[in-house]
Amino acid sequence: MKLLALMKKEFTRFFRDPRLIISMLLPGILIYIIYSVMGAAIFSEEEDYSFKVYVSGDSAVVSTIEAAVTENDWTAEFLPAEDEETAREAVRSGEATALLVFSPAFDDMIALGPLASTLPRAEIVYNSEDGASAAFATLANTILDAYARTFSITMSDFAAEENFAAQMMAGILPFLIVVFVFSSCMSVTLESVAGEKERGTLATILVTSAKRWDIALGKVIPLACVSLIGAASSFLGVALSMPKLMGVSLGAAVSGVGAAGYVMIFLLIFSFVPLIVAAIAAVSTLSRSVKEASAYTSVIMIFVMVLSIVTAFVDGIGGWVSFVPILNAVSAMQGVLAGHMVVWQCLVSVAANLAYAALLVCLIGWMLSNERIMFGK
Repeated sequence: MKLLALMKKEFTRFFRDPRLIISMLLPGILIYIIYSVMGAAIFSEEEDYSFKVYVSGDSAVVSTIEAAVTENDWTAEFLPAEDEETAREAVRSGEATALLVFSPAFDDMIALGPLASTLPRAEIVYNSEDGASAAFATLANTILDAYARTFSITMSDFAAEENFAAQMMAGILPFLIVVFVFSSCMSVTLESVAGEKERGTLATILVTSAKRWDIALGKVIPLACVSLIGAASSFLGVALSMPKLMGVSLGAAVSGVGAAGYVMIFLLIFSFVPLIVAAIAAVSTLSRSVKEASAYTSVIMIFVMVLSIVTAFVDGIGGWVSFVPILNAVSAMQGVLAGHMVVWQCLVSVAANLAYAALLVCLIGWMLSNERIMFGK
């Protein structure tokens, strides 16, 4: 009977506390949102591509590629390349989608197989920075690979190494920065108020003449400064390791960002560190214990991860994102790292994050003056 009474007590405590119920259900809801967004982006309707392809040399496989293009509901114009170098330059400049180059007597050499005097060669010239060009190169390479195994296929990509590195860094680096910064902020902020509640030292501070807003600022500002140290360390660690992870040089990875870009990235990090600290401090103030604050903060971390990764899967996000906390900084950092920084978006994002942090400080001050929240009365 005592066991049943204890079990009833714990179930009653859980189901009568809406905050505990929300903390249990919200992670599943957020996970559903994450995978829904990723799935919708990955399996979204394909683009309606239109290709302009130059062909140097002759091969029957061109007809197979053309049929595959039509089968995918795309359109293509295949033109003979009178001058191969001119056609290559057209692909480089974006005037043409791709260039197919076949060695002399390509089909005859394929038919001879191992008896051929020379190894047949096919080359696909494209630019992976262009979605249409990359899509055609993938399609053509698949068909050529299935056409025969007795020839060499060369993929010539005009996309510069530094551009590829910039795209990779723009997609991954902001997400990693936010995750590591949040972890740093969480480690120093989590028990800022909840811990003092448990130790009984908060009541001593509250009975003094100090204003509640001063107490809130006295918590957030030092914690934000300490967290900035961890944020700087995380940023440097991730930024310096990414080139090795991607197999490119450090110079290629940072090319195009420039001094102004790095200053802007620092300002963006500087803006969302106080916001994260203030958000965790607000949760800590609302919680009755460090354990409860840890549970709520874990939910916030999932939410922040959703916001920080969503821009890597969703294209065409508009300027409205500048007013969405965390997501604005991630989107702005991606623009800086990709080499197309939008100054107004960066500055608005910085101002918005600092404004949200100020509002959270005001909220903390109000909660500190609320006896029901502080002492459960």
